[in-house]
Amino acid sequence: MYRIGIDVGGTFTDLVAVDAEGQVTIAKAASTPQDQSIGVMDGLERLAEAIGIGRADMLAKTEIIVHGTTVATNALLEHKGAKVGLLTTEGHRDIVEMREGLKDDRYNLRQPPPDQLVPRERRLGVRERIRPDGRIETALDRGSLDTAIATLKRDGVEAVAVCYLHAWRDEAHEKATVEALKAALGNAYVCRSSEVLPQIKEYDRVCTTIVNAYVGPVLERYLTRLATRLAEAGLAGPVLIIQSHGGVATIPDAVRLAAGAVLSGPAGGVAGSRYAARLMGHGDLIPFDMGGTSTDISLVIKGEAAIASDRRLGGQRVALQSLDIASIGAGGGSIAEVDAGGILHVGPESAGAMPGPACYGRGGTRATVTDSNCVLGFLDPDNFLGGRAHLDAPAAEAAVDRVAEKLGVDRMTAAEGIHRIINTRMAEGIRLVSVRRGVDPRRFAILSFGGAAGLHVTDVARQLDVSRVIVPRLAAVLSAWGMLASDLRYELARTHIGDATHLDADQLRAAFGELEAEGRARIKAAAHTGEVRVQRSADMRYGEQIFEVNVPLDGIALDDPNLVAKMADAFHARHEELYTYSLRDQEAVLINARAAVIGALPKLPQEPALPKRAAAEPHHRRRIYLGGWHEAPVYSFDALAPGQLIEGPAIVESAMTTVLLRGGDRATTTAFGWLDIQVGAA
Repeated sequence: MYRIGIDVGGTFTDLVAVDAEGQVTIAKAASTPQDQSIGVMDGLERLAEAIGIGRADMLAKTEIIVHGTTVATNALLEHKGAKVGLLTTEGHRDIVEMREGLKDDRYNLRQPPPDQLVPRERRLGVRERIRPDGRIETALDRGSLDTAIATLKRDGVEAVAVCYLHAWRDEAHEKATVEALKAALGNAYVCRSSEVLPQIKEYDRVCTTIVNAYVGPVLERYLTRLATRLAEAGLAGPVLIIQSHGGVATIPDAVRLAAGAVLSGPAGGVAGSRYAARLMGHGDLIPFDMGGTSTDISLVIKGEAAIASDRRLGGQRVALQSLDIASIGAGGGSIAEVDAGGILHVGPESAGAMPGPACYGRGGTRATVTDSNCVLGFLDPDNFLGGRAHLDAPAAEAAVDRVAEKLGVDRMTAAEGIHRIINTRMAEGIRLVSVRRGVDPRRFAILSFGGAAGLHVTDVARQLDVSRVIVPRLAAVLSAWGMLASDLRYELARTHIGDATHLDADQLRAAFGELEAEGRARIKAAAHTGEVRVQRSADMRYGEQIFEVNVPLDGIALDDPNLVAKMADAFHARHEELYTYSLRDQEAVLINARAAVIGALPKLPQEPALPKRAAAEPHHRRRIYLGGWHEAPVYSFDALAPGQLIEGPAIVESAMTTVLLRGGDRATTTAFGWLDIQVGAA
């Protein structure tokens, strides 16, 4: 039996199959943005070829597929989502315009307001009003509701978001509205804020519900189409979708909470990083995932990744729990351009999967990072994707020459300049998630993965004074592999406001109990039969603050007689950990109680260790340019022996990735065939 992970990226679709003995088989296929399921099915064909059986036989022996998709992400970023209408409390339809009274860049006087996913004429007020204490001040006016629904029907909306004032306290009006919408609009996608984000803060709720409605129909069509194709191809097992918080969900749950999949792809990489931290016994990692279109960066501290609930994507607020990942427009396909002032810029625009870099031979003519790496000798034109593709080196040289001509320099200087600029951008991305948050990156190891990361990571590490880099043997497909180490997970929250000194401990216990019961019911509905565990946390703040801190409640039992006091102590300690101070003379205020209910899936079988063998010799030498030409030995990643030492400059390459060791770098092969690199001095 096989377990298959699938990660759809902007350029390539990565696939991993793991059998019962832990043997791993990998494959890559070109992504097909027009319909990602085409690339997925093509990738499954290649994966079956690599295993040595037919695709139908492989799928018949597949017990589970875990899938990360960028369908929701792309719909939001490219503004290609559904035609959405919004029903909200009369007089509150402009909340999305007013936002929270601040601009993202408050000192930029020329910053335009963000584009709205729902234009004002499709944001309709309905006469109803519920007070913050749950008291109904104005009953739902059916005449007002029917008029609004008729307007949306006339406008031909595909999806409707329902967000009434204080629906987090009482969902009755929203439920009645959804029933009326489904009766009147038939197959339209309808969602309500009391299900998507049942917690206080009106702007967060309305924005997240709109995003959910905007990407929901697109995601539903894709997953329905994919599930149909997989079933027709012979798959009998379930398909689970990786969520932004790093857990997985069934297809119906993923469609219902579509906004939870807007960071589906990058979440797989962080899940893989957490698993890698356990395997290595090194809990402090900087996951560095460089693909063809973007680089995703995060932090794993003591084996756990940070969770955030204030993410923005494409200018839109998504307040669901998600892994704290910073994405920057820096990848192998990032395009190099020279502006009117003669300044070289690299990214964020990408050549994507089509036409791709010039060296792909698909009609691209603009120089990219991959083209510069080809010119510098870092890539073998005859061994791209394990020999499945051939890089057009003359096309890469011609593209870089056009950049060089505009800069007034020679080809190699231009290529090296492109390489250095993208490295500097990625180093700044790591500073963004570490130094700017008071975390010293020098105490971390960088976990390098993604098809392009190996050529850049040691130079990025030098710029940050990071001394250790780890490159897994499955670096090119670690996100797909990591998805298989994820568990079924449901994040639930309930607003429960009160000062710590006035909170009723029994009411608080009841709130956590209800969240846990709801989560366990969802786990059971997903036909899960394994172990279930619960992680509790609380969003808390000081009375005068306008933002909350998420406080893990690990080690605090619900039946503890000092429950509230211990929660307050945990908040003070967490605030001091994050911001270097706490105010223990001020009251700690609870805003939201949270519970993550996790259904453990079967553990990923451990990949066998490398057999003992003689150290591998380089299979050839290649000229590479590192400020000057060097004859560098080239090693096969798959042939390395455990404990083998390689000193740079050198190249280590596999079918799917290439690792560049610069002068002074020393790489040691671990028992599992990973590269543990001690980075040389800058």
